Amino acid sequence: MGVTRQKHAKKIMGFYKHNFQFREPFQVLLDGTFCQAALRNKIQIREQLPGYLDGAAQLCTTRCVIKELESLGKALYGAKLIAQRFQVRNCSHHKKPVSGSTCLFSMIEDGNPHHFFIATQDQDLSNKVKRKPGIPLLFIIQNTMVLDKPSPKSLAFVQKLQTNQLVPEYQKQSIVDLKEKEGLVKQEGEKRRKRKRAGGPNPLSCLKKKKKKTQEGQEPSAEKKKRRKRKRNR
Repeated sequence: MGVTRQKHAKKIMGFYKHNFQFREPFQVLLDGTFCQAALRNKIQIREQLPGYLDGAAQLCTTRCVIKELESLGKALYGAKLIAQRFQVRNCSHHKKPVSGSTCLFSMIEDGNPHHFFIATQDQDLSNKVKRKPGIPLLFIIQNTMVLDKPSPKSLAFVQKLQTNQLVPEYQKQSIVDLKEKEGLVKQEGEKRRKRKRAGGPNPLSCLKKKKKKTQEGQEPSAEKKKRRKRKRNR
């Protein structure tokens, strides 16, 4: 495995870990085209993929992918054997199986809550995956596995997050819960009330000043009355 290719994959993995919360073990959904390409190019997926992603990986597929490989007969018998070794994830097509590409896309269509990687050689499926933000795409070129660079949709999504123009609902709720837990909401209300009380003069101090003035005004008039009484007595 080339050093340059390994650095390239590590950088991309850092992007998905930091911005889309991808964690080990990485869930990799594979379709029949990827299994067939791995067989043709003698790639040991289970042994080589964890080293390339620099972390533990769970290889998985769906019943629809296995049914599709079975229906294609001997030409894809080897790819079917490879797919059958992987864990089978439940899909919504129990009664009416669909094509492998349709099934895999349905697994990540609603925001990719399980943080799946998609491993495919199907160009149509790859184009659909690139229109969804936060979905790593794996494919095979000649005899090497390649992790595709983040799509323009993923880059635009992250840019909006960084500029606070788009915040996921679960993050908004977690921020509110954290504020309530730390008592930040109550403290803000108390600060506002204190500021209102501090403004303006104290009404009690004004009343005291008025009383002093009236008492000072009454003292000279009382002294004049006492002097007049003394003169009359004489």
